[in-house]
Amino acid sequence: MQYLIPDNDEDLLRECKVQVFRSSGHGGQSVNTTDSAVRLIHEPSGIVIVARRERSQLMNKRVALRQLRSRLEAVNHQVKPRTATRPSKAAVERRLNAKHMQARKKLQRSKPDEE
Repeated sequence: MQYLIPDNDEDLLRECKVQVFRSSGHGGQSVNTTDSAVRLIHEPSGIVIVARRERSQLMNKRVALRQLRSRLEAVNHQVKPRTATRPSKAAVERRLNAKHMQARKKLQRSKPDEE
């Protein structure tokens, strides 16, 4: 399925449900007291992105939007259909006929019998 990806971040954020929460893991008191982690849920596609690397909620939101764009582009990328690589039956027959003709030419090159 193809998803339209808006050019600016504000329009992309309007399509998303944004949740902020406290990041878990290392970082000490600054991590435990600020809601800096961001979870974006892109509602049309259902893709969920979580960013909690930075201390700043704004930076995490930017990182999450960048990840969401790349994920949507990956979903939109369609694999091209394979092209047939097997030669047609007529092409095979032409090639074999050409080989037979070449073989006949070579047979005619031999020296005549001495009788």
